[in-house]
Amino acid sequence: MTAEAASPEQRYAAFRHRSYLSYWTARFLTTFATQIVSVAVGWQIYDLTRNPFDLGIVGIVQFLPSLLLVLVTGVVADRFGRRLIMTLSSLVEGGCALTLLLLTLGGLGGPLPIFVVLAIFGIARAFYGPASSSLVANLVPPQDFANAIAWNSSAWQTATIVGPVAGGLLYGLSAEIAYATAAVLMLVAALLVFTIPKPAQQTATDKPTMQTLFAGFGYIWSEKIVLGAISLDLFAVLLSGASALLPVYARDILELGPWGLGLLRSAPSVGAICVAIWLAGHPIRNHAGVVMLGAAASFGACTVLFGLSTITWLSIAALVLLGATDMFSVYIRETLIQLWTPDEVRGRVNAVNQVFVGASNELGEFRAGTMAALIGTVPAVVVGGIGAIAVVGLWAWLFPTLRQVRHLNGRN
Repeated sequence: MTAEAASPEQRYAAFRHRSYLSYWTARFLTTFATQIVSVAVGWQIYDLTRNPFDLGIVGIVQFLPSLLLVLVTGVVADRFGRRLIMTLSSLVEGGCALTLLLLTLGGLGGPLPIFVVLAIFGIARAFYGPASSSLVANLVPPQDFANAIAWNSSAWQTATIVGPVAGGLLYGLSAEIAYATAAVLMLVAALLVFTIPKPAQQTATDKPTMQTLFAGFGYIWSEKIVLGAISLDLFAVLLSGASALLPVYARDILELGPWGLGLLRSAPSVGAICVAIWLAGHPIRNHAGVVMLGAAASFGACTVLFGLSTITWLSIAALVLLGATDMFSVYIRETLIQLWTPDEVRGRVNAVNQVFVGASNELGEFRAGTMAALIGTVPAVVVGGIGAIAVVGLWAWLFPTLRQVRHLNGRN
């Protein structure tokens, strides 16, 4: 057995630590508010310009700061208090939402002011990510860390499902209400993080050099378990990501219309939430490396099944399973990265991981769209899924230490 049922006390073990409860609530509120902003901005930009290309710019200006600042954000998370960085980042994000509110009240003649605000928003998110991912390891003991990761994942997935719905409803009332709500939620999140007692953190004290700036990359390269876990996700998602093609399936292949697109987009998150909640009560106690590789291969197989399906219920089921298998992989990867990484470089490693995850999603959508234009939508999805399965086989051979990982409560 790779998982055993936990007692009620173990199921909610992470929440026994008051600091983690405040942290978890703050992350949920921040993610929820970010989804509201994303939906509201998308609608507002399209209302202003009627140009789909501008919607692409919305995503790029928020992702680029994580890429361009990767050497800075990780170092900051390791040299300064992660709690303070989360607080300041949330305040800046809340300020951006408030600025969007003021811009909307003043009347917008074009999208440029929104892009500028979103760039600042992306910078705040770039600092928030490594600090928040690293802080959780300072709030719970190692034996409760896997439980904390499972609850973090369920909160994130829930926020990404409910947040867009709330954003659409709030925007339907008015853009001002949507932005005001997001600003309030982010300010509350900042207050919650600020009230967390200062946790123990092994901060880097040596003088910054090029070596310290690249320490995250250096550690990942030297620690093959971490390298294998991060790169497996990068290439599996890069090859099998099909979310960019869901509108094609909804309109042309399954002939569902806009409501069907909503079902397809939410299906993976439904599967992911179910698994995250299950993992909170049934933590993986053995053969974690094998489970991670198996989950990644299943992710590719579910992609192939979805790509070939022309039956609505089967397509939705495939996407639910896709999200479920992905959550197994995410849960194990995040736990391995945090527990295998020394606290003094954890921020830099998380900064690199954040860029890898973002790049896999962004480049995966580009890969899917390009291949679909060249060989067709269905072949693009199917070939991508097969490629992900091939990557798992290759990674099992290239990273035997990853395959041999057994436990998730610290180094084996």
